[in-house]
Amino acid sequence: MRLVKKIPHDRYLIEIHEYNSKYILNITLDAYEQIYKIPVQEISSLDKIEELINEDFLLKNLKRFIEMREDWTKLNQNI
Repeated sequence: MRLVKKIPHDRYLIEIHEYNSKYILNITLDAYEQIYKIPVQEISSLDKIEELINEDFLLKNLKRFIEMREDWTKLNQNI
C-alpha cells in the first residue's frame, strides 16, 4: 500500500493510499479510524475524491467517531 495523498485538515488525519486497484481513504481521529475502499476505475482523479470530502461528509464521520468512542467506553466498563 502506498500513500498517494495527504489532505490537510485541522481535526482529522486524512490520507489516500493506493492498493490492489483501489484507493483507500483513511480518516483518523485520535485512536479511531474510518476506511473507505474505492475502486480506481470509479474515480476519474484523486482531485475528485478530495472534492467529495466536504463538511457534510466529515460531519457524518464525526458522528460515527463519537459512536465508536461511546461503544468502546461501554466495552471498557465491562472489563
